[in-house]
Amino acid sequence: MSSFEDADTEETLTYLQITVYHPGQLNSGIFQSVRFYNRKKLPSSEVLKFGRNSNICHYTFQDRQVSRVQFSLQLFKKFDSSVLSFEIKNMSKKTSLIVNNKELGYLNKMDLPYKCMVRFGDYQFLMEKEDGESLEFFETQFILSPRSLLQESNWPPQEPIPQHGSYSYCSTKSTTPTEMDENQL
Repeated sequence: MSSFEDADTEETLTYLQITVYHPGQLNSGIFQSVRFYNRKKLPSSEVLKFGRNSNICHYTFQDRQVSRVQFSLQLFKKFDSSVLSFEIKNMSKKTSLIVNNKELGYLNKMDLPYKCMVRFGDYQFLMEKEDGESLEFFETQFILSPRSLLQESNWPPQEPIPQHGSYSYCSTKSTTPTEMDENQL
């Protein structure tokens, strides 16, 4: 059998691109264990865990503000569909996870939309899924954004995220309007 014949039967893989941003990413080493711009092929049965604990998590963040396991992504196939979907689950007892503008408390889960913003603390993740035919494997790839994803993508204004009874904002930039003279417009 020639390699040309093999290419015809090879199935496309479901692909999840995750673009990340944190205001302290350049000087803190938060993402030092994440391999950026590198596609990673994984079995579809794999549950991806994101957090601080490198013994449990596939993707770790070097930050004491992050829970040992912050959230997980798991593939599943809906009854009425031939494509794989992702489910996102908040694994943190101390921090809510915001998916688009829906708040997920501890152990809450939901289907991941094709394109969505996932946030907690100062972390921003733009997740974009492309469907594939394979039910056996999927691929992920991380991209590092040089600027806030909320500003870049014109996402709705952010709400404060409760964390230990106080509020912590997702961005270091002020969201309060600046007063301007009409001539400046």
